[in-house]
Amino acid sequence: MGSDKALLPWPPASGRGQTFLSAAIAALSPFTDMVIVVAGENESQLAPVVYSNGAFLARNPTPELGQFSSLQCGLHEVLNRGRDAAMVTLVDRPPVAAGTIQKISAAFESALATNKWAVVPEYQGTHGHPIVIGREMIEAFLKASATANAREIEHQHQKQIEYISVDDPFIAMNVDTPQDYEKLSSVVIS
Repeated sequence: MGSDKALLPWPPASGRGQTFLSAAIAALSPFTDMVIVVAGENESQLAPVVYSNGAFLARNPTPELGQFSSLQCGLHEVLNRGRDAAMVTLVDRPPVAAGTIQKISAAFESALATNKWAVVPEYQGTHGHPIVIGREMIEAFLKASATANAREIEHQHQKQIEYISVDDPFIAMNVDTPQDYEKLSSVVIS
């Protein structure tokens, strides 16, 4: 992208003063008791946004190991703070609708009764975020090698995952290029 995706304005060209990061914190906060943001070398740039939006910051000591190491860092922080479940999302996507978060949260509560470890939303057959994971899935991610990736671990435990269909294209939308970000300008934002 050429700049930190977490700090891209959201919605694009809105003038609202939000970023992907602040919008994600705002979207998740009503449904969780805390939001933990994992930072790497960009810690000093993200900290003001994290703290001004009421979230917590965890520093990945080895960001050069990639995204999975940040996930593991965040999940360690979840456990260290006495929690046994987490809602996980990425910063390179627009925040999903409140109704989507409600739906996956309710599905997770139901899934626990059937010994499922996680709930993953899908839009038109494509899996996305945020995912909700319980203690078993957290442990599976933490026991994996730092060189693994989340998709790999998810596939190893597919029988323990509940996939639910949602009507929210943002769950599957990644923003990896300036062109991806520009396309978001044409999306109607409710």
